[in-house]
Formats: sequence, C-alpha cells, structure tokens
Amino acid sequence: MTNLRQLIDWTEQRFVRSGLFFGHGAGNALDEAAYLTLGALDLPFDLSREQLNGKVTDTEQERIRKLVDARINSRKPTAYLLNKAWFGGLLFYVDERVLVPRSPIAELIRDGFSPWIKAPEVTRILDLGTGSGCIAVACALAFPAALVDAADISPEALEVARINCDRHGLTQRINLVESDLFGALTDIRYDIIVCNPPYVTAGEMAALPAEYRHEPSLALAAGVTGLDVVDRILTDAHRHITPKGILVVEVGNARAALEAKYPRIPFVWIDFEHGGEGVFVLFNKDVQDIKDG
Repeated sequence: MTNLRQLIDWTEQRFVRSGLFFGHGAGNALDEAAYLTLGALDLPFDLSREQLNGKVTDTEQERIRKLVDARINSRKPTAYLLNKAWFGGLLFYVDERVLVPRSPIAELIRDGFSPWIKAPEVTRILDLGTGSGCIAVACALAFPAALVDAADISPEALEVARINCDRHGLTQRINLVESDLFGALTDIRYDIIVCNPPYVTAGEMAALPAEYRHEPSLALAAGVTGLDVVDRILTDAHRHITPKGILVVEVGNARAALEAKYPRIPFVWIDFEHGGEGVFVLFNKDVQDIKDG
C-alpha cells in the first residue's frame, strides 16, 4: 500500500471479510473504510482523484492498521475509535457516553424547520435529550438569534455536550441542563422543541448488532412498544410549547405503534431528501389535544 486509495481499498476488504455492521455514520464497508482512513489522518472527505493517489507514510499505514484491527476485534463504531462524528456537516467529539450522531433531523435544521415555522420568530429552542449536543449546536448555528436549552438526564452525556459547545464557540448561547425530560425546565416555553429520544423496543434491543452495544442503553431502550419515553414527551409538551411553536420528535420504527396509540392526532411525517424516516412534527393545537385526551 503506497497511496491513500490503496489504503482505503485494503481497509474495505478487511471490513467485508470480518462481517462488521455499518450504521454509525457510514452505510457500507467502503464508506466506513474512507471514514476511518481519512478521519484518522485528518483529511477531508472530498479529496480529488489526484489526492487519493497521494503517498502515505509507514507511520500512517501503521496507524490505520491498528485502528482497523481495533474496529474488527472490538466491534466499536469508528466514531468512537476516532472520537469524531459529523452531523449536518459539522464535526463533533463523541465517545461511549453518548450515541453516535446519525439523525435525519439534521436535514430539518439545515432547512430551518421550514415550512412549519418562521425562522425570524424563533427566539428559544429546546433540544430534549441532547446527548453529544449535536442537535443543540446545529440549531444554535441555524438560528443565530435564538437561545438554546440542551437537556439530558445523563451528567456524563452533558460533559460531552459541553465539549462540543465549547469547540463550536456556543457556550454563551447554549444552556446545558441536567433534566429528566421536562422535569427541571419549570415553566419555560419554546418555539421549537426537538427530540431524538430512546425508541428501541425490548425485542429490538435483544437483537442489536454488537456495534450498538457500545452505545449507552439509556439512550436507546424504550420498553415493549418503544414508546415509554415518547409518551411522557407527548403528555408534558403542552406546558412548554409557545402558541406558534412546533414539536419535532424522531421515533424510528415505533411509528406504527405511535399512530395506533394516538389515532386522532394528525402527525406530520417528514419525507427526507437524503434518507431517514420516523420523524414527526406537531403543532401547539395538536399537543393541547393530546393533553385533553
């Protein structure tokens, strides 16, 4: 292996032969090979053909070999091995205290949650269950006039979120709050409440590939139907949403269970340009209807 392309190809072949699972920032062996190789060498992902033919040193090759061995032997997601993950085109620090960012909500943030809310009217945003802080950071950058509260029940997750707020220069605009969902947020109301909560069912948890078992189960497991946490969000959201506000929640495969439990609620399901599903938008009236039964 004398150049980057050969190093990526070799890594891909090792990954394929080892039967790894891909779902933490890359969808296949080639993409993850590029993620690991370029990420480890601090290189951008949009290299030209000429740059991919660039030489690699013995030291660089050895670094990649060790990371590839670690990925295969430990089954840790590459994001944890590198302490790097991307969300909405932004780079974040991650480790096993938080989920690896991968929510399609990034696309909604990029589009300013249009057409469901008017950006100039947004003054306060809540990222409920912030984890790494990726959604909070992306929202703060997309809405520069808004204050953002980033709440999480896990103090360990908030330590990671603090690292990312600092790296993006947002410690003055993002307020980190240790809170069990809305518990510590008193009577504050928000124009946007966005949440990627736990929604993995007990059956799905039992069948998860090894890679997912490195992630905190607190951020994944949500009971028999996957709705344990979502139910609590829907029950209490009316206390925290402004009259023109929106509630945006990812529920993944729990969509069918949610619609069956709340048949009269008009969930708006998002069609994503770049893939992803199971994210709904609700308006203030809909949230009030849930409160009223």
